[in-house]
Amino acid sequence: MVISHAKATVEEMEDAWQGEIEDILSQLSSHELVYECAVLKTCNRLEMYVVSPRGSSVLFHFAKKMGVSSRIVEFYDHEESLYHLLKLSCGLESMIIGEDQILGQIKDLYTISKNAGTMGKILETAFSKAIQVGKRARTETNINRGSVSIASAAVDLADEMLKGLQGRNILVIGTGEMGTLVTRALSHRDMNVVYLANRTYEKAKVLADELGGEAVDFMSLNRYTQQADVIISATSAPHYVLKKATVEKSLKNRNDNLLLIDIASPRDIDPEVESLPGVILRNIDNLRVINERNLQMRMEEAKKVETIIDEEYKMLINQYKRQKADALLSELYSQIYTLRKHEMDRAVNRLGAYHTIGDVECEVLDDLTRAIANKVLAEPTKVLRNAAEYNDEAFLDSACKLFNIKPYAKKEKENCK
Repeated sequence: MVISHAKATVEEMEDAWQGEIEDILSQLSSHELVYECAVLKTCNRLEMYVVSPRGSSVLFHFAKKMGVSSRIVEFYDHEESLYHLLKLSCGLESMIIGEDQILGQIKDLYTISKNAGTMGKILETAFSKAIQVGKRARTETNINRGSVSIASAAVDLADEMLKGLQGRNILVIGTGEMGTLVTRALSHRDMNVVYLANRTYEKAKVLADELGGEAVDFMSLNRYTQQADVIISATSAPHYVLKKATVEKSLKNRNDNLLLIDIASPRDIDPEVESLPGVILRNIDNLRVINERNLQMRMEEAKKVETIIDEEYKMLINQYKRQKADALLSELYSQIYTLRKHEMDRAVNRLGAYHTIGDVECEVLDDLTRAIANKVLAEPTKVLRNAAEYNDEAFLDSACKLFNIKPYAKKEKENCK
């Protein structure tokens, strides 16, 4: 299930996101029909991946429970989800085509889901492949050459709207990942000064010392909003950091407009500030124009990346086919070998009642029963692998029932616990 900038506005993205990732994982994994799950959350994307015999139904009801409009939700089946994930890791689904940040976010998703115990072999295979393909795309093509992130796109937007940043005072609120990227992008521009504000002053000071700029006390924010020509806010606060009253005070004795750019999710800046004269407010939705230009520049590289994705996608599908057959065969071999060992031990005990059974006799019996088991299993092994290769789900399901073997995904859910 995908909710992203492609269909949702900033307000709709905020409404869609409820709770911490771990809470969502807990809710999803507690469903009896969900065997594995993973959740990705970025400033303009919310995605949920589940392994389930009724995945679309489970996610549809979850989306309904979240209260989001069906207009902004996309549901993908197994193969569509895999292809989407590979495109996502390569930066082709991002607002800023080719950006690197998404690959790190997918790695974080992988770690969080593994630690939460909600990722089994099926999702692990998909996300391991996605990370590998994302790295390959960036190594073998120029999809991310000179690429921009949302953070640097915000700086580009400010530069464009003010017709240059030379001599300007910039206030960056937040020194987390996004705020750091903004500051890095600004460090290459010719401006007067960059103020860095964070609730933890020491963090702002470290970043200011590293990249240049002046760290400011968060409690003194009002004073610096008055001095700033541009304010870029990128905190992870659950509430507004800049309220209308604060911005209104900063407008006193100001000759030029105040440009506010909000790239936080949820938003940092009260949208009511836009009603104030002399205030220009922009958010993530306004970065689409930067993306359009970026897309045109990267079309040729995107074609090369899609060729890589097509190649890796086929390999991933074949990998799943092998896994499905191998899981069934592993269980079948385990059953037969357990039976073989049990019957061989019985035979040894019965023979031992009449005469002494030495190591040589035991070895002969072991070789005999092993050879019989392998020959009996040879043809079923070939048939089951062929069925997996040709996606004969009905045949594989029948084989599971015939030998009383739990379906692959269901067994993975138990292994995740």
